[in-house]
Amino acid sequence: MELKMRDGDYVPNGRGGFVQLSGRGALAQRLIFRLTARRGAFPFLPELGSQLYRLGCYPAGQRAAEAERAVTEALEAEPEVKVVSVTLTESAGQALVETELVYRGEKLAVTVAVQ
Repeated sequence: MELKMRDGDYVPNGRGGFVQLSGRGALAQRLIFRLTARRGAFPFLPELGSQLYRLGCYPAGQRAAEAERAVTEALEAEPEVKVVSVTLTESAGQALVETELVYRGEKLAVTVAVQ
């Protein structure tokens, strides 16, 4: 079970707790967290997160390859998830990373924004 997050905050369930996710919803939440958390920001979990936040450090011609590398690295901890493709779209100082995945034979798409 995963807790649902929106804009970096847990979503309240109206009864003093938080909305819980299961199944594909929990998987999607976990993948989004792994892609948006900064790798190395959790001292006791140094492999958690991605380096997508560093895309701006690379020349424009290398960013797509670095995005693919960062996504693949971040999702290594999810052995049943296979990365099929990663597409980077940049405009106005923001990047969208669209990831096509396969989980237990089913396609799954995850998109995250990177600044």
